[in-house]
Amino acid sequence: MRLDGQTAIVTGAARGLGRAFAHHLAGLGANVVVTDLDFAQASAFGEELSAETVAEEIEQLGGSAQRIETDLTKPASARALVEACLDRFGRLDILVNNAGGNLVPVERSSPSCVLEEDAWAAMDLNFMTALQCSQAAIPAMKARGKGVIVNMSSASARFISAGGSSALYGAAKAALTHLTRSMALELGPHGIRVNAMAPGLIWTSRVKAQSEARGIGRAADVGRVPLGRYGTPEDCALVLEFLVTDLSRYVTGQCISVCGGTQLTAA
Repeated sequence: MRLDGQTAIVTGAARGLGRAFAHHLAGLGANVVVTDLDFAQASAFGEELSAETVAEEIEQLGGSAQRIETDLTKPASARALVEACLDRFGRLDILVNNAGGNLVPVERSSPSCVLEEDAWAAMDLNFMTALQCSQAAIPAMKARGKGVIVNMSSASARFISAGGSSALYGAAKAALTHLTRSMALELGPHGIRVNAMAPGLIWTSRVKAQSEARGIGRAADVGRVPLGRYGTPEDCALVLEFLVTDLSRYVTGQCISVCGGTQLTAA
């Protein structure tokens, strides 16, 4: 289904999932505002772009995009992002809260040893960015009587990693999943749908670059995935299409697992 004339914001869009989301929405006809803390991240992880940034890639393909480099852990930055979107395109229909990541080193990510600064950083990046961007976007959506917010949760919100590792990342994503349901209940009467997506292991450039060091995404482990392969950013982009179009017009407050069936097995 097309999104012609609509405008979307995608956070964490320099590479990986965010880049795939931005391209897919632009391919459906949406104007796309792409934002990230650092648009040089793609090259840092060996992800090849056809232009300097994802915004330029979209424009080269005939789409309309705006690039905003900012730190969304700051509430003022989230408000400025939405204001810039409205100034450029005059409307905001879709917000994809994709910014986040599991950045705490594995060896100090279990509950008994996680550092306070790591805990706050995990919550800021994976929960507060989504909350603050949503709060900034909601007034514009309410004014139109329509809107869609998609939050990126994770399979880590639903299962416990070996030894309790990645505890704060999972906790932050679980909090985001709960927030999704609360927002859906509050905003439904205003015509705003809110859903989440919970990917399993997705073969992004960062996962590829860090798989051995973090003990994830190894070829020997792929047999644990019922569908027999790791996910791709495009797999998630297709689910995003469902969530932001009228294909899901009567769906809100849900968290869709995109894990190839991994969550069907015991942790």
